[in-house]
Amino acid sequence: MPDLRVDGARFWDTVMRSGEIGPGKAGGLRRLALTDADKEMRDLFVTWCTEAGCTVTIDRVGNVFARRPGSDDHLPPVLIGSHLDTQVAGGKYDGIVGVLAGLEILRSLDQHRVRTKRPLELVCWTNEEGARFTPPMVASGAFASVFDVDWVLALRDDDGKVFGDELKRIGYDGKTDVGGRGIDAYFELHIEQGPILDKETVPVGIVTGGYAVRGMHVDVHGETAHAGPTPMDKRRNALIGASMLAVAVNDVGWKYHDTEGKATVPRIVAWPNKAGILSEYAQITCDVRHADAATADRMWAEIKAAMADCAKRANVELRVASEWRFGSERFDPSCIRLIREAAQQLGVPHRDILSQAGHDAYYISRIAPTAMIFTPCRDGISHNEAEHAERDQTVPGVNVLLHAVLGRADR
Repeated sequence: MPDLRVDGARFWDTVMRSGEIGPGKAGGLRRLALTDADKEMRDLFVTWCTEAGCTVTIDRVGNVFARRPGSDDHLPPVLIGSHLDTQVAGGKYDGIVGVLAGLEILRSLDQHRVRTKRPLELVCWTNEEGARFTPPMVASGAFASVFDVDWVLALRDDDGKVFGDELKRIGYDGKTDVGGRGIDAYFELHIEQGPILDKETVPVGIVTGGYAVRGMHVDVHGETAHAGPTPMDKRRNALIGASMLAVAVNDVGWKYHDTEGKATVPRIVAWPNKAGILSEYAQITCDVRHADAATADRMWAEIKAAMADCAKRANVELRVASEWRFGSERFDPSCIRLIREAAQQLGVPHRDILSQAGHDAYYISRIAPTAMIFTPCRDGISHNEAEHAERDQTVPGVNVLLHAVLGRADR
């Protein structure tokens, strides 16, 4: 159906309605995973999906699936999805436009009485951001058997609240098994979170793969002592050890800056973290990103090599508490081809692009053919309440997604 299009106004109305739930302090959103705001958004999403005639199921880590039957309903489904949780100071579009684009596709198919051969499932993944429970993308990772389900359910936030308990508190502790079933393909639409599409005024980025990402939590163990009389050579300040590693990570990022490498420390916590006393414990989170996986590994090795010197200089112990990696995946050529053909058929300008951020699609690509579409965001600003996207620059990508999904579902 080459003339089929989504209802852009209806799609954008749902995005704007989402933008009212969990408001931040500067016009964006603060809708952390498994909070009351997340529950409110989930409840509305489930209502929308039910009204669209879908059957909704929830798995043990809170992933929400809305199923639209196919004419050959025993076939594995084509999945469309992203996430509805945000950063602490996040925007109204990151992840959200992907989920609600999928909803609009289901609504449009119903409106035009189009039935696909394969069933379609719209999925909202839990805790993609990792802003409350780290690392990110744990629920899609559990679906893809990257993480153990019980390990995910036992994760704790900074206040000691447990992932599984919070799922139960908000009513999204589903009973369906996590993963372990057939998927025909997975498609995800997302704002670029970078400046390329906006700068070039190209409405669709065809994501061929991602930057290789290596991340870890490092525990730093020292000893409490009085900040006044304790001699410098007797101090074992865990906060200093973490800070030294933070500088080393940043130095590695700058060393590889000319090749678009990045190294980041987004978080340090310390205890007791009070005036007048040295901290006996700290934890630092860091990651590296590079388009070339071998270079990312080299950057990672340099950071790990720096840990011994940081520990010696601060007279503390540094231990890797947990590690993760993603982004080296390359997306499925046949799904990418469907996106490219849809863009050409619709006359939508497009270009190939790599993702520099993490997405649920990375983990799902390990178990099913997967592809991503990027749409522009103003100046590439993201993970910031100033994040902004325009309807007219987003809807072309939603129409491309629609036709790519149809091409896959009807084959």
